[in-house]
Amino acid sequence: MATDHIRYDVLARDALRGVLRRVLTDAAEHGLPGDHHFFITFLSTAEGVKLSPRLLAQYPEEMTVILQHQFWDLTVTEDRFEVGLSFGGVAERLVVSVQFHQELLRSLGTIRLTVRAG
Repeated sequence: MATDHIRYDVLARDALRGVLRRVLTDAAEHGLPGDHHFFITFLSTAEGVKLSPRLLAQYPEEMTVILQHQFWDLTVTEDRFEVGLSFGGVAERLVVSVQFHQELLRSLGTIRLTVRAG
């Protein structure tokens, strides 16, 4: 088998991270226009993900959050985002790594982002 000197897998992973950071940073700075919203799915126990024990018990494997109207204090850094959301009337702070783990890249990484406009 030929050696991949270009490392397309690394280029694709870095591009996905960049897209995620860019759209979340824009949402943090300007909010979401109109009916735009993000569905963000991530592995609950992935490295860099921090959930309360209550949420982890409720979503032990995977969690999907929707960022649209009712989120606050969205903060985006090079390697993670943090956001405030309400679950069943209880305010929670989520920390989610934007790092894609090599072994999970085949299944779209640890985060799937769907952007929808109304």
